[in-house]
Amino acid sequence: MPPLVTIICPVRNEEDHISECIESLLDQTFDIKDMEILIVDGLSDDRTREVVQGFQSKYKNIKLLDNPHRIVPSALNIGIKASSGKFILRMDGHAKAAQDYVEKCIEALKRNGAECVGGPITTFNHSRTGQAISLAMSSPFGVGNSGFRTNNERECFVDSLAFPAYKREVFEKFGLFDEELVRCQDDEFNFRIRKDGGKVLLSPAIRSWYYARSSFKDVWRQYFGYGYWKVRLLQKHFRMMQARHFVPAIFVASLISSMTLTLLMRPAFWLFLLILSSYLVASLSAAILTWRCNRQVSFFRLLTSFYVLHFSYGTGFLWGLIRFAPRWFMKK
Repeated sequence: MPPLVTIICPVRNEEDHISECIESLLDQTFDIKDMEILIVDGLSDDRTREVVQGFQSKYKNIKLLDNPHRIVPSALNIGIKASSGKFILRMDGHAKAAQDYVEKCIEALKRNGAECVGGPITTFNHSRTGQAISLAMSSPFGVGNSGFRTNNERECFVDSLAFPAYKREVFEKFGLFDEELVRCQDDEFNFRIRKDGGKVLLSPAIRSWYYARSSFKDVWRQYFGYGYWKVRLLQKHFRMMQARHFVPAIFVASLISSMTLTLLMRPAFWLFLLILSSYLVASLSAAILTWRCNRQVSFFRLLTSFYVLHFSYGTGFLWGLIRFAPRWFMKK
């Protein structure tokens, strides 16, 4: 008999975390005989493949697939095409699942008729900088009203999720992930579901943990990419955009514009100063409130994390507006 559940895990160069991820999937309350785990590797050049092959030698339900395109949406589509399960779940190589993760996902899919279910993620890291980044990524000031990052208590319908579970027929109905979108492909896919009247459910009973980046350089690159590809998503589905998607770009653009005007009109300096000082007051206030409940984290690193998240995303969005400008005049 085919497995009831397929878990797809896109990876590339995840030797530091892939063992913990796979172990969390093997240690489920759900019967392992009813699961297949597909590790879809983007041609890693570290020890990721070697680690996965070590698990393969012990567990026949673990398969290693190649992803020559090296991007997440391609990995997901390769996994979906190779899957056999009635339910298809996603987990990432730099994350790990709670022991009842699979069980709770299947229960939620059967219980309420939602096409996609998932839960809040707990973001963490063991390094000092990574801990600060994790805290900023779990803060409404850091990431806005992103439900799966900030809502840990209330079941509700949301626009998108991390590490979701789907019924197989969802892909038969809506197709696969958009491989043009290097990032934000899950947002786009879930929007297609919601546009057709489907539901995306966040359940606090479904738990997972996500390793945040360990350096400001890495998180800058990550959020710059989010902002950059959000522009292409805007062009494809304007209706899915929310206020939080525009705020960092508007802030960065306002700073640049007012600073440029200062060269032409001296009074514009006061506008620049007003925008910058307002943000500094808001970020300091948010950092103080967050740090008071998490004093083991460096306050300076926490404050810097907010700056990195906002400026990288905003800059990425503005660069995307420039790079994708010709696409406004082309078909989606």
